[in-house]
Amino acid sequence: MAEPVKARVRRHRATQKAAGLRPVQLWLPDTRRPGFVEECRRQARRVARADRAERRALDFLDLALQDIAGTDRE
Repeated sequence: MAEPVKARVRRHRATQKAAGLRPVQLWLPDTRRPGFVEECRRQARRVARADRAERRALDFLDLALQDIAGTDRE
């Protein structure tokens, strides 16, 4: 007769533990959930806007540094 599932799982876990591993449970977003794709798009748009704003801020700082140093840094 085959070994019961509980016994196989217990043996597997004991083997993994002996190898220095431990179990970890991860909770991930449910990609099948209604609205998931739209939420991804919304967040991607926010990141894109933030990237553009950061680029403008860095350009402004470069210009300010040029003004302070009195040099052209292009």
